[in-house]
Amino acid sequence: MAALTRVVARQRAELDRLQDLAATAAVLERAKGAVMAQLGCSPDAAQEELQQRAKARERTLLEECWISLGALSAQPHGAAEPTPAAEPPAVRTTQGPAPDEIDAAALGRLSRALVRVGTPHDLARCLLDRLAADVGAGAVMIFARRPGGGLELTGHAGIDRTLAEQWSRVPPVGGIAALDALTAGQARWLENLREDGERYRLIGNPPERWPSRAWLPVMTGESADVVLGILRHREGAFPPPVREHLLAVARLCAGPLHTFGTRPDPAAGEAADAVQKVLDRLPVAAVLLAPLRSASGDVEDFRIDAATSVTSDAVGRSGRALVGLRFLECWPEVARDPLWEGCLQVLADERPYESEPFARQQMVSGVSELATYSARVRGLGDGLVVSWVRHDPSDRQEQRLADVQRLGNLGWVTWNLDTGEGNWSSQVFSIFERDAAQGVVPLSGLPRLASPEDLPTLARAVGELVRHGRPCDVPFRITTRAGVRHLRVVAEAVSDAHGTPVEVHGFVQDLTAQRSAELALVASERAMLTQHGVLEAERLVAARLQDALLPLPKEPVRLAGLRVDIAYLPAQSGLSVGGDWFSAIELPDGDALFVVGDVAGHGMGAVASMALLRFTAKGMVITGSTLTGALSRLNALLLHSRDPHGSATMVLARYSPRERRLEWAQAGHPPPLLVRAGEAHYLERPFGMLLGATDAPRYEAAEVRLEPGDQILLYTDGLVERPSESIDRGLERLASAAAPRTGTAPTSLDQLLGATLEPEGRDDVCVLDIRVPADAER
Repeated sequence: MAALTRVVARQRAELDRLQDLAATAAVLERAKGAVMAQLGCSPDAAQEELQQRAKARERTLLEECWISLGALSAQPHGAAEPTPAAEPPAVRTTQGPAPDEIDAAALGRLSRALVRVGTPHDLARCLLDRLAADVGAGAVMIFARRPGGGLELTGHAGIDRTLAEQWSRVPPVGGIAALDALTAGQARWLENLREDGERYRLIGNPPERWPSRAWLPVMTGESADVVLGILRHREGAFPPPVREHLLAVARLCAGPLHTFGTRPDPAAGEAADAVQKVLDRLPVAAVLLAPLRSASGDVEDFRIDAATSVTSDAVGRSGRALVGLRFLECWPEVARDPLWEGCLQVLADERPYESEPFARQQMVSGVSELATYSARVRGLGDGLVVSWVRHDPSDRQEQRLADVQRLGNLGWVTWNLDTGEGNWSSQVFSIFERDAAQGVVPLSGLPRLASPEDLPTLARAVGELVRHGRPCDVPFRITTRAGVRHLRVVAEAVSDAHGTPVEVHGFVQDLTAQRSAELALVASERAMLTQHGVLEAERLVAARLQDALLPLPKEPVRLAGLRVDIAYLPAQSGLSVGGDWFSAIELPDGDALFVVGDVAGHGMGAVASMALLRFTAKGMVITGSTLTGALSRLNALLLHSRDPHGSATMVLARYSPRERRLEWAQAGHPPPLLVRAGEAHYLERPFGMLLGATDAPRYEAAEVRLEPGDQILLYTDGLVERPSESIDRGLERLASAAAPRTGTAPTSLDQLLGATLEPEGRDDVCVLDIRVPADAER
């Protein structure tokens, strides 16, 4: 429908363009006729004369035509047409920022727009549209001389209805600027509000709304009978170019005013206004239409002169927004409907027309809804009133009610307490699984349908409802072939004049599905609480076991001449205990053994694997195993443990204080970080596979010579891993935090942890901070 509307709009624009061409040609022909009558020449000679005048006076041909038509009766009979030199040229001034080009273009646009003007009101609106931007006009008023000497407001734009009615008739008294300009035949320029207010009665409430104004007499006959008022929002004087421009506009308006006369034609406008006031108060869709006829007299469309607020077109415009639009532009489908022929029939014979019912989309609260309508057409003066009546049959309402009961699984009930009769909807019989042939259960027998546990509560509520008219809302259960159903009855009583209940109405709803979901939710919540308790108990046991197996020293320890600081931080989320662990001991030969590991998983299984690896690794190295040999045996041990799918990472390091040599090996673990002379870098990892990954692993060892002041960090991946980034980014952050700034003390372990750890959501973290004392500290 919107696409069809756009097609009609394009066709309407093309039609408007063709009508403009036809109207322009009509103005040219009328002007040629006027020149032929004055000079007694041929049509070609008349057109040539008009063209020469326009060229000499620097006007467009259309401007010259309008001015010639305005001066048609201004020349006395038999007087000669003035030569081109006798009349000053049109406005072409060179003062200011190129006003000559601006004014010339403005007059040309105005002359083209005047071909569509048909009444003084149209002329006023046209002038306001063009002069608002050119000279700052805020309102336009057109007064015509009355036979008694006063003025009558024939056209206006930019002023409200109250002000127009106040100045609709002006008596022949002094102090009126418009009358003064018309009497003197000279323009009046009101440019100082205070001084002008002492001489004239100023239009406006308040007059300050238009600080400056001009009144320009227009020659539409042998004398000036029309005065044109331009009321500006701007303060100050009218510059000379603006004055010349407005005088040229006044001369240009003489043609249209002479063509359609200076007297107002209020009938159509007043009728439309009166009908609009009535339509504003009607709750139905209706429009007032004025016929638009072609040159042959056939009706080609209708103009909307008034519309009710609930009327909307195919693209959503409604109410007063439709006024002024074309009927077929708003509803293009009407051109193919019988409604169009009905409109033409009412125009022809004035007999009312009513269409057959038809379907139509209607916007209701922003939602498109299909409804059934009938259209009615009545004549009103020279126009038509078209209204659309919506049909909403009872069977449709009944179907909607049935759909609501079915979708909501509820039905309505009524009981007459005087006669004992009742009435149920079909959905209630379905809820109770009762055959409709058995009839309605009396209200007093309703509690007997409930389960024994719910019978007393329902009976008490029904008794209060019948005796005292107290509304009830009671859940209860019934037993059916399909099992137990959970129902709800909501009812209220209707009392007589004495307050005695005489009728009960309400509804019964089946809540079985909802109640089953609630019970399932309660059961699920109980199961979750139980599981939470089990996990909490397991965490408590695992945490105590971990504390017992992995005691954390409160102060840094000294091993083989090294200072070792240890940190262990459990995870911040979850109920399970992790498998991160460490070991730092001095061997019988005076060397130091450092171990950091991470068992996959959490909970009791991870704690058990951690204990197995920790004590076995220490025992193997103490009894003479090499680091790589210990890793191979630990891999075999993990493969044959309780959890054949378990895995772990580990780094082993042995420090000999005599050579300051650190030998180390790793199994899938992050490399140690060496901090020396203010710079931090990771040791190159020797080959080593994850523990528990294969039964044929390969491990290699590496060594590094430490120097006084060196720092070695052994850690688990919780220190460098974050869910939102790669581990490389975490390694870079750790190295940056460990390297002390120039001139500052070495970074402490607490500072290091604060700079690298996530505030929330991190994993377990275990760190060994190993430092070689400087020579001065020995």
